[in-house]
Amino acid sequence: MTTAPYNYSYIFKYIIIGDMGVGKSCLLHQFTEKKFMADCPHTIGVEFGTRIIEVSGQKVKLQIWDTAGQERFRARDVTYEEAKQFAEENGKLIGENVEDAFLEAAKKIYQNIQDGSLDLNAAESGVQHKPTAPQGGRLNSDTQPQKEGCSC
Repeated sequence: MTTAPYNYSYIFKYIIIGDMGVGKSCLLHQFTEKKFMADCPHTIGVEFGTRIIEVSGQKVKLQIWDTAGQERFRARDVTYEEAKQFAEENGKLIGENVEDAFLEAAKKIYQNIQDGSLDLNAAESGVQHKPTAPQGGRLNSDTQPQKEGCSC
């Protein structure tokens, strides 16, 4: 059985963090479904959505994780004041331009790949090349070599 090739070159993984009830799920839904939801149900655990975009002629799959406001995901805790200051300094409005925010972040990530400041081999980068489909149609990841004697 032959698997169709992936239609993207990279996967960029985003994690949306914040307190419960601030609109993380609404952001996810707005970007992935292109629909506004004024009242999203609370997330239990973790949910994610995907969308394929184009950045500098390359197809990029954005994988966006919604964390339900859990403390264990707060390694990059940002206060409202810090977010507001960042938005003001960069000409952005908090709560507006959801599409632009995700696309601009993807462009910056792609630029970091191109200039070598982002290591694609680092697991914590949140970025990976698409898996390749070798002869026979089985999928392998470029970053996981096969073990000797293993047919996996």
